[in-house]
Amino acid sequence: MKTTLDAAQAGDDTQAGGSWLRTLNPNEKRTLTASFSGYAVDAFDYYTLPLVTPILLSLWGMSKTEVGLIGTATLVASAIGGWAAGILADRYGRVRILQLTILVFAIFTFACGLAQTPEQLLVARTLQGLGFGGEWAVGSVLIAEMIRPAYRGKAVGLVQSSWAVGWGAAVLVSMALFSFLPPEYSWRVMFMLGLLPALLIVFIRRSIRDPEIYVQSRAAVARGERSGNFLAIFKPGMLGTTVLASLLFTGMQGGYYAIGVWLPTFLKNERHLTVLGSGGYQFMFIIGAFIGYLCGAYLSDRLGRRRAFILFAVGAGSLVYAYTLLPITDGLMLLLGFPLGFFMSGIFSGAGAFLAELFPNELRGSGQGFCYNFGRGIGATFPALVGVLSDRMHLSLGTAIGVCAAVAYAMVVVVALCLPETRGRDLRQN
Repeated sequence: MKTTLDAAQAGDDTQAGGSWLRTLNPNEKRTLTASFSGYAVDAFDYYTLPLVTPILLSLWGMSKTEVGLIGTATLVASAIGGWAAGILADRYGRVRILQLTILVFAIFTFACGLAQTPEQLLVARTLQGLGFGGEWAVGSVLIAEMIRPAYRGKAVGLVQSSWAVGWGAAVLVSMALFSFLPPEYSWRVMFMLGLLPALLIVFIRRSIRDPEIYVQSRAAVARGERSGNFLAIFKPGMLGTTVLASLLFTGMQGGYYAIGVWLPTFLKNERHLTVLGSGGYQFMFIIGAFIGYLCGAYLSDRLGRRRAFILFAVGAGSLVYAYTLLPITDGLMLLLGFPLGFFMSGIFSGAGAFLAELFPNELRGSGQGFCYNFGRGIGATFPALVGVLSDRMHLSLGTAIGVCAAVAYAMVVVVALCLPETRGRDLRQN
């Protein structure tokens, strides 16, 4: 059912720089722009909570366990939203559901800024998570189906790199707001800015159409030639792939969220850095992440999906240990932020392409939505686990982060060895 193109076809277009972008047709370029922008604003909205956490700990007297619960609830909701959006995208179209997910996360990010209690923030943030998870699930399928196989890994990786762009924008805005507004107002404004991404819907509505691969697949389902039942990903022949892919992304996201959710608090409370001082450390991490996404995209096409996953997991696990558990100086920590961000983020560059290549056309949204977001849902327990280990077992925050991340990245290495290599598969024959 699936064919693998010659490795040269997958890797012969690795031109220097971004020259491959100039060869894209107008539809590919518009889709790339929409997906890049959507994921960037996704990141901005997501990182608002970690960035305002030190303020909320002070203003509301919240415990680390409460903050971890809100972070985990967001990610669990995003897992549900991602799977649901994947199913709906298979049924109603990629573009229509992408617009819906952006609208949901924009509205409820704004609602977080209106919260008066931790309980209200928990509810609003959980609802925001539904759209947050759905946007990636649909956007990654859209870009994978629209871009030709030789560029698929690089294109999906480029979209992943927009996460670092949105994260960096969130840090810049937070530094400005926290410097010029009183704490009781600055965190609310940060959340309310999350309404702006809704403007992206206008561009998507006017410029993007569903990929031809999807249109043909739906026609085949309508004729009864293929099954459109989303539960088919759990049937014999697909179940093993679904389980292994879900575990792979549990490890990736568990490791990432263990440090991503707690990094600002770790820098401020354990390293005793100011808001402006910690911003410098975060930017070193973010720059590394951006370059990691781009290099990961190249290596995913060049080395293959599995080898790239293993390489980045080993690098990330080793650096998380050094960053959080070794008695290093602030100067060395600043320098290590770059490779840590590089490996922790670059591991995701091949994710969308890999999942798109694992599942047949009529089940792609359902399979990709489930596996990635199952991983997100289980990985979402890692921030809460970090909080519990720190509060209840009296571990330092750095130790709790390091232990959770080490377990997660070890899982990635083991599971990647059990999955097939998919580099270069032609989705038209999938």
